[in-house]
Amino acid sequence: MAGGRLEDARLLSGGGRFVDDMVPEGALFGAFLRSPHAHARLLSCDVSAAAAMPGVVAVLTAGDIRRFGAGSVSRPAPLKGRGGTVLAVPPRPALAEERVLHVGQPVALVLAESLSAARDAAEAIAVDYAPLPAVVDARAALAPGAPQLWPEAPGNLALDWPGPQPDAEGANAEEVARLLARAAQVVRISLGHQRIAPASLEPRGAAAWTDGNGGFVLRVGCQGAGMLRDALAPICGLPPERLRILSGDVGGAFGMKTPPYPEYVALLAAAARTGRPVRWMATRAEAFESDNQARDAWSEAELGLDEQGRFLALRVRGVVNLGAFNSTNGAMTATNNFARCLGGMYRIPRIDVGLRLAFTNTLPTGPYRGAGRPEANMLTERLIEAAARQTGRDPIALRRINLLRPEDLPCRSATGALIDSGDFAGLLDEALRLADAGGFPARRAESAAAGRLRGFGVSCFLEHSGALPFESAELRFDPAARRCALRLAVQGSGQGHATVFARLAAERLGLAARQVEVEQGDSAFELRGMAAVGSRSSATVGTAVLRTVEAALARTRAVAATLLQASPEALAFEDGSFSAPSGARIGLFEVAAEAARLGSPLSARETTEAPETYPNGCHIAEVEIDPDTGQASVVRYVAVDDAGVVLDHALADGQVMGGAMQGIGQALMERVAYDAESGQLLTGGFADYALPRAEDAPGFVCASRGVPTRTNPLGVKGVGEAGTTAALAAVMNAIEDALPPGAMIGMPATPESVWRALRAAAGAS
Repeated sequence: MAGGRLEDARLLSGGGRFVDDMVPEGALFGAFLRSPHAHARLLSCDVSAAAAMPGVVAVLTAGDIRRFGAGSVSRPAPLKGRGGTVLAVPPRPALAEERVLHVGQPVALVLAESLSAARDAAEAIAVDYAPLPAVVDARAALAPGAPQLWPEAPGNLALDWPGPQPDAEGANAEEVARLLARAAQVVRISLGHQRIAPASLEPRGAAAWTDGNGGFVLRVGCQGAGMLRDALAPICGLPPERLRILSGDVGGAFGMKTPPYPEYVALLAAAARTGRPVRWMATRAEAFESDNQARDAWSEAELGLDEQGRFLALRVRGVVNLGAFNSTNGAMTATNNFARCLGGMYRIPRIDVGLRLAFTNTLPTGPYRGAGRPEANMLTERLIEAAARQTGRDPIALRRINLLRPEDLPCRSATGALIDSGDFAGLLDEALRLADAGGFPARRAESAAAGRLRGFGVSCFLEHSGALPFESAELRFDPAARRCALRLAVQGSGQGHATVFARLAAERLGLAARQVEVEQGDSAFELRGMAAVGSRSSATVGTAVLRTVEAALARTRAVAATLLQASPEALAFEDGSFSAPSGARIGLFEVAAEAARLGSPLSARETTEAPETYPNGCHIAEVEIDPDTGQASVVRYVAVDDAGVVLDHALADGQVMGGAMQGIGQALMERVAYDAESGQLLTGGFADYALPRAEDAPGFVCASRGVPTRTNPLGVKGVGEAGTTAALAAVMNAIEDALPPGAMIGMPATPESVWRALRAAAGAS
């Protein structure tokens, strides 16, 4: 498929319809009062002065949420731990009740006729807090004597997770220990995955109102209207049919806009109490203290090798920071997503994973672009670099002898991934060719002559995509307009869904792409589908679209056969028309018009299942470092990806480059910081939280070397998270290659940390 994005003209000409563009008439403005404390008892909350202020219509506190009938916002999927334990799930109220547990936790909601009146009244609420000790680091939270957050989690341990168990619990760990004990070399590393903020261009916001029939409508930027409805309705004590979710355009999501949040529950309660529409839009400061954050884990790993350098076993132990509450998928991201990507595209016979999940006085962590995959790949690829360095082997050669070969596939990895296809050695070779690996020594010499250090970093990766495998689509014909409506359950947030799925349907219908209009963002479609997460849309939604179009054509063929007085099998279909052996022809829309006239409008709805796929690739980064300032810059970046069959190369390349820039941001500059004693958020805005800018972008070279997957009829895999998954290790391996031996650096590799590492290495030499 080729051509520009169908949605661009509308968006670039100001036709976008985001949350703040679609305000219900007569809506009240909402402002949340948020906790200034990381941990405190809530002794009293006096709203009388605020409620009496001009323009204020209502002030909601925890009691109003209870009267509305809402329960805990935390309802994660069950997760089993060691020895039959289960994930601890403390209650998370929409508005704080007896305690606050992180800075920014909502305490009250003011509704007023203007935003300024709502904000002024929120400041007038008198809250009496009794501060309590706080802990923000996961390892500190698990240490003896740490402040205790929840009785449900003694020692702040939410779960001791033993990893995927190919054998009985404990047997796998014993086998890995045996293999490590007899290994010729065992390489050990420790590394941190710092906490980061999704920082979407459009902050979160929502508007809520009653529908006049005992139900509610919530307009919100999300990644799947039906999925959010199904998660939010039980929290509010509502049957799903009494809650409708609407979503227009979404300005960035990255996983952060998938789950229910306390603010959405409070807004629905406010609509019920006031009987009027209510609206809220987060400020950037609110986004930093209320959106789910990501990563925040510490890993220690051991890799055993035999005399030839072949991998024998991998053991990983880690600590993960869940924050003060469970987000919907935070624990699942930190455990299953992480573990299933360990080992990547390499042969590692046994892998033992053990993770401890901790509660702290910080924002909950949840899925963010990659969602466990970047952490796993970072650990794997940094281990391989360490193994090469410690054993005196060439890091490329060490990778080659351990890569899975085409004849090994399909195979099941040590952590349960069923890898069906790939040409991993071919990817590595192509990436090295495009990166001009042979010319790197000359480029390094040129940098040295200019007083700079230069490094070359390789990152091979394999990830799982297509999670939540069922998906639906619906196709409806509009004969009068000569258009089709293609309804989807997922919600795009910049990926180009309206382009790629319209073209996919149009090509098979023999129509122009602009004759197919993608409709999304309405739970009233009642499609059995999930969200646009986990690089799943091309495979699962694409398959659903394909099957729906096939079903629509089958129905249309039957009607056309009657009209043309021929058997369905005798009809030929081309360029949007059916033709009979007699030479008679009839177009799709003419068939649809006749079917509608007869009282049976043509449409089709299909739900399909598509197993997981395993996108993979090899990314190579070159960095240049100014030793006087410590400034590290990514100057070249090559990405060779196997996304299976690529439906749109321009969109795929854009996804890779965007993801890689987010990975470069984490590697070089992004970090959420909390004060260790008070729990105060120190990075509460873009003055303190660094994001990559255009000047930080390298020259990208993107290439596709796809091996079609056998798990779906389109042969597509996924690409949305590939860049983020690969970039961390590519950049950090390049930085390590540029630095002198012994210089130790972690993420983010800020100028200060690089400068200090260089000075420390110089002092030790």
